[in-house]
Amino acid sequence: MHRRFRNVRRIGPVNVASYVERGKHRHLAACTAPRCDFSAEYDSRAAAELAARTHRCSA
Repeated sequence: MHRRFRNVRRIGPVNVASYVERGKHRHLAACTAPRCDFSAEYDSRAAAELAARTHRCSA
């Protein structure tokens, strides 16, 4: 099954997006910098945006 991301926002090098999975709203934060493997799923949009704002790339 493919996820349909919506409300995508870029905060620094991190993309934050929302999607629906099994009837639940989920939120994803993923870093787009080369060689940075940061990505995480959250239950709230605020948590995903906070993770994006505080993320520091290790690459």
